[in-house]
Amino acid sequence: MFPLDRRFFSHFNWSLLGIILVLFTVGVINLYSASILKLESGIKLIPYFKKQLIWGGIGFIGYILFLVLDYRKFRQMVLPLYVISVILLILVLVVGKTNYGATRWLNLGFFTFQPTELVKLTAILWTANYLSERVGPLGVKDCIKIGVIMGIPVLLIVKQPDLGSGINILLLVGGMMLFYGIKKRILISIFIIVLLFVPVVWNHMHEYQKDRIRVLFNSEKYKNNKGYNIIQSKIAVGSGGFWGKGFLEGTQSKLRFLPEKHTDFVFAVFAEEWGFVGSIFLVFLCCLFLYQIARVIEQAKDSFGVYITVGIFFYFFWQFFINMGMVLGILPVVGIPLPFLSYGGSSLIVNFSLLGLVSNVSMRRFVFKE
Repeated sequence: MFPLDRRFFSHFNWSLLGIILVLFTVGVINLYSASILKLESGIKLIPYFKKQLIWGGIGFIGYILFLVLDYRKFRQMVLPLYVISVILLILVLVVGKTNYGATRWLNLGFFTFQPTELVKLTAILWTANYLSERVGPLGVKDCIKIGVIMGIPVLLIVKQPDLGSGINILLLVGGMMLFYGIKKRILISIFIIVLLFVPVVWNHMHEYQKDRIRVLFNSEKYKNNKGYNIIQSKIAVGSGGFWGKGFLEGTQSKLRFLPEKHTDFVFAVFAEEWGFVGSIFLVFLCCLFLYQIARVIEQAKDSFGVYITVGIFFYFFWQFFINMGMVLGILPVVGIPLPFLSYGGSSLIVNFSLLGLVSNVSMRRFVFKE
């Protein structure tokens, strides 16, 4: 445990915590707007924001727990966490709850839990532990071992199907490996292998997943069916103009034109009401948030802490990038949420917990010598 002396406050990253709370507050306010529907019978309120507040409170408890426990102790938990994650993913495929054709949740009675979110934490901790024990650039055996160990849960996630989360895990692990260092010839070989496997992956994708890629290049052709989501999203963003329509004044979301407005397309709700100026402000907040995490990477004094923070940086970076990209119609819709803005209990708890780890690494940096 961390000693509660003056060093606790002098080394605690208050800036990061402040930005986290600002992003969460913006998310709750935006979800309040996304919760409102205008019907012929009047206004209907679906209280996503109330549930988000509850999950945020639970998530903040997770933040505290991951803050006070010495992060070096997580080395001992890597293998048990990995085994538990794989078992839970198998349970999802066997007895999981199905929504919209995807089986991704375990029904625990009082709430549904998405094991995929736990896998993201496990992937970061396992890869950080592995990389921190290595010396020199990653070789062929290292890449194969990481690929096999991470490939098992990723394949189980894709099987649900949840291609977006599978891609997110691969990207964050890949980012950690690149940060550590891979031999140039191996990196080139991986790139060539990926290109060669593109046709194989395409042939094994579900038809609706292929449609999402087709829509990306010709959304107008599918505007009445498969491309409806992206078309409405771009209309919402564009109709916001420079200054936006104003809080609670968005029409695309209030009149139910915009689908999944509280999860995948929550950024479109924000852009419609706050316009270009508000969207730039939100992007600035996200960049400031990532900058604070990057500072912790620079300050960390042990390799395990460095790679934990690197993994968390890529975890959030890719979610911001992919979610905003699919809302703007420049990336396919893959179901990746916008951190702290999209509605979701499991993801919010994991987000807070991961940031508790980042603050943990930052706070304990004085323990090690330069």
